[in-house]
Amino acid sequence: MGDVSSRIPQQSAAASGPNPPDNDAGLSAELASVVSGARRRALRDGDRQIDTAHLLHSLLESDPEVRAAFDGGAQLARLLGYLVQRSIGYGLRWQGTVEDSGAVPVVTEAGWSPAAAGAMERAQESALVRGDERARGLDLLAALVADPRSRAVEVLAHAGVDVPVLPDGAATESSR
Repeated sequence: MGDVSSRIPQQSAAASGPNPPDNDAGLSAELASVVSGARRRALRDGDRQIDTAHLLHSLLESDPEVRAAFDGGAQLARLLGYLVQRSIGYGLRWQGTVEDSGAVPVVTEAGWSPAAAGAMERAQESALVRGDERARGLDLLAALVADPRSRAVEVLAHAGVDVPVLPDGAATESSR
């Protein structure tokens, strides 16, 4: 009959690590929810790691301030359309590969692409600079677009989003 357990996706890869980037100490409740959604999306898509596109997708679905940073409903609909297509074709070329934009070292916490782990760290640093103990959605959006070779930026560019405008707008909004 074979080993049935080998065909069941293992959540431990996306949830383990000595100091996962999603520990509650540096995240708002909303951003902790975003990370949980990204983890579920990565598992459902059969990806080995949470990447920046998973984070962007979850962020757009759950954070109204982040959605407001985009230029209207048509742009947001196009962007969400690309992200939804990820599991049915658009992102299949990413499946089974590690997102490594070269911006951070390849070794990272288990279950996180190097670019996603770096974005989470930058979001937490941004919150601390702002004087807030917890990162919020706009902090993460600014961190995601800070890496021009990330999957999130690739998706944004394909959807026609003017990526260079986002970090400034996101940083301005997150300081409120």
